[in-house]
Amino acid sequence: MAFEPPQRLVRALGETAPQGDDWLEKLPETAQQAVALRELTVERVQVPGGRSSLVVLVRRPDGTPAVLKLAPPRARPESERAALAHWDGLGAVRLLEPRTTEGVLLLERLHPEVSVRSLPEAKALLEAAGTLRRLWVEPPAGHPFETVAERTGRQAEAMRATVPEFGEVASLVDAAVEARGSLLAAPPEERLLHGTFRQSKVLAGERTPWLAVGPDPVVGECAFDLARLVRDRVEDLIATPSGASTTRRRVKRLAESLYVDQERLRGWTLFRAVESGVRALRVGRSKDAELLLEFAAWL
Repeated sequence: MAFEPPQRLVRALGETAPQGDDWLEKLPETAQQAVALRELTVERVQVPGGRSSLVVLVRRPDGTPAVLKLAPPRARPESERAALAHWDGLGAVRLLEPRTTEGVLLLERLHPEVSVRSLPEAKALLEAAGTLRRLWVEPPAGHPFETVAERTGRQAEAMRATVPEFGEVASLVDAAVEARGSLLAAPPEERLLHGTFRQSKVLAGERTPWLAVGPDPVVGECAFDLARLVRDRVEDLIATPSGASTTRRRVKRLAESLYVDQERLRGWTLFRAVESGVRALRVGRSKDAELLLEFAAWL
């Protein structure tokens, strides 16, 4: 079978590929080798798929359905592997094999066509929040994971570097960086976090109704993780006259339901929205940038 990467993956990786990176070029061969090594039967490549990895629906030699995931080093697949191994199926998709090939993960098969996002908004937020709560565990001793301070430090530098070219974002960048400094002055906890959690990252499963997939794990406070969920369906929020007030109510409701400080959640939501908006602006996704920065201004 030809492992042609979906266009969504090609476009997304093209935005972030370092000079000379040939991961996409080698992907079909890498996928063939991964399938042959495990004696898998390929059903199909998941389309449109994700923005950072190739996902292939397969069956193991005994007929068990599974998912083969291949990701480039910049997507930190080994960090994902370590987090999934630590969670061991609690709230997240289960890893089916220990480390074998770098950048290749064999995972239990969920229902990729059914995510929490398919539910009505209020129910989706409730189910997503319940799933996220289960992931917030103590990180393992001597863990390999990046911290919130480290990740957001890089992001803050990148945002500042963008200001000379896009001066219109200067005030939001200043507010986001200031919020980050205040939040990191006294972080309340240290938990293993999903890192990129949103409704579309929660899929229907067999052994439990909903399980998280696709973590970019980080260690830090829970409010950082929850912040990405606040802006889910941002296009719907922007299109609604009451979007700003709905957003503020969402912050309050999510903070209360997961026992997170409301002001810390608001601060991290601001930082993450501005960071995503500025990054979208930098790579030419102007529509996404406009939505995210307008959302951020409400906070």
